[in-house]
Amino acid sequence: MKQGIHPDYHDIKVVMTDGTEFITRSCYGAKNATLNLDIDPKVHPAWTGGQQQLMDRGGRLSRFNSKFGGLFSTK
Repeated sequence: MKQGIHPDYHDIKVVMTDGTEFITRSCYGAKNATLNLDIDPKVHPAWTGGQQQLMDRGGRLSRFNSKFGGLFSTK
């Protein structure tokens, strides 16, 4: 392996939005740096199962449902 071409891989502290902390290895910052997260899996709707809505812009969804509504009927 060539010397001097790889980034410095070291331990850092990650602080979640609720204040919990953990140590991981990363190329972020300097050795023993702290990374404070603004969004993490505990608060982001993609991980917490937030409400998801389909927006009907210009009637596209209703046109699709009227055209293909009975195609996938569940019996």
